[in-house]
Amino acid sequence: MINRNHLVIALFPALITMSTLSMCQESPSPLLVGATRTYTPVDFTGDIYYRNKLEFSQEVGVLPINIPFVFDVFVGGDYSQAWRHYTLVPLIPSLRWHMGKLNGPGILRGNTDLTASLSFTVIPRGPETRYGAFDLGVRRNFVHRNWRPAPYFEFRAGAGFINAQGPHGAQLAQGQDFTFTLMLGSGIRYNFNPRYSMAVGATYMHVSNLYLSEPKYIDNGINVVGPLVGFNMRLGKPKPATEQ
Repeated sequence: MINRNHLVIALFPALITMSTLSMCQESPSPLLVGATRTYTPVDFTGDIYYRNKLEFSQEVGVLPINIPFVFDVFVGGDYSQAWRHYTLVPLIPSLRWHMGKLNGPGILRGNTDLTASLSFTVIPRGPETRYGAFDLGVRRNFVHRNWRPAPYFEFRAGAGFINAQGPHGAQLAQGQDFTFTLMLGSGIRYNFNPRYSMAVGATYMHVSNLYLSEPKYIDNGINVVGPLVGFNMRLGKPKPATEQ
């Protein structure tokens, strides 16, 4: 009997300890439960897209697909096109100025940047060989919370000079050196971090002189589509702490 009592006394602390541990595992701390319910991930996209951010962008494209003028219906055309074979390779260094912070509902959430570009286009296929222009444009970035990729749509317009071969007798060539540019593009921007990003997309490019060369020389125009790849780098310091 004495030995049995000694055994019970010896095991009693162990039983109490095991019971306490079991209760702790089955009943999580109210403090931890409250912390789990109130935690929300920080949206890092606000450090990438913000008002007055300035970026340098370098883009290069290969545009070998010839199509009719996309706005042909507005100039009385029927989207028919004479036989043409142009390939344009635009090299486009740009400055991008983010004009506002992130805004908009749902899938439209994003921001808009203003783009100023000095472009030089090599023409490996076609009567002409080169084209230089200054372009202005806007890009809308569609930004989902905590997503590194962001779809975009952009529009650019400008003017420049091409070494037109129409006045030299070339068929289906450009009618004069001074021409205008229209570009439409869409794609995906991927942000590596708040400073560096790249973009991959498709771009339509139109070059013509808006009939200024007619009736002496026909304004044939160029309309091509193809892929465009760009690299972006933030200029200056990160987002100011006052805007965090």
